[in-house]
Amino acid sequence: PVTQASLPAVPQRPAVAGTPAWRRNAVAVPPAPGGVPRIAIVIDDLGPNLRGSQAIIALPGPMTLAFLPYAADVDRMVGQARRGGHEILVHMPMEPVSPTVDPGPGALRVALRGDELRHRLEEGLTRFPGHVGLNNHMGSRFTADARAMAVLMDEVAGRGLLFLDSRTTVDTVAEGLARARSVPFVARDVFLDNDQSADKVEHQLAETERVARRKGFAVAIGHPHAATRNALAAWLPQAARRGFQLVPVSSLARVQQTEQARR
Repeated sequence: PVTQASLPAVPQRPAVAGTPAWRRNAVAVPPAPGGVPRIAIVIDDLGPNLRGSQAIIALPGPMTLAFLPYAADVDRMVGQARRGGHEILVHMPMEPVSPTVDPGPGALRVALRGDELRHRLEEGLTRFPGHVGLNNHMGSRFTADARAMAVLMDEVAGRGLLFLDSRTTVDTVAEGLARARSVPFVARDVFLDNDQSADKVEHQLAETERVARRKGFAVAIGHPHAATRNALAAWLPQAARRGFQLVPVSSLARVQQTEQARR
């Protein structure tokens, strides 16, 4: 098992000058009143499915929208999403455990040399502006590999970004490496639509509420499926009335950084 002591050493890096990108590009939300649980809704896989992506962008926010960097016309969609009040992530393709599943062009793979991993990250992270960080598309093998993830976290730290772990494997080493490098970090609590039936998505939104009440916050990840879009169209306008504050992932990262600093 990977322990904190066995993780790769943190290299000496120059500090990011000025306000880091994850704060510059964050969507501002007011502080939650005391005791109000916060929920971040993240929608992955945006870009290739144009119709589904446009329908998600049109929903009320703030949500956090994760765009695949290889999608056509992604600049325009990201601009629309930002104008709509949503926060932006790069949904970076990463190697899954199954060799028969293709994560897409430019994917990060554990066998790649460090310089090639950095090159692919450079291409993905400069594909469109205005993002606060990245999360993994697939990546059940990559996010469990300490060497490869150390390269990724060094780049994330050097660029002043945050990392959202989609937690596609229980063996992920992302959190320990992020904390060691002072990378703002958030992790997924609930998947909304592994089962794309309407009843199941509604059940998972209810589970998100339960997690948020218990922890004080929750991160739910979904995709631009019709059932997910329809469920969110009904749920989002009611979130505040149900006693929750809808926030982008940067808001949760900021709170968790503050809590870490107090320890």
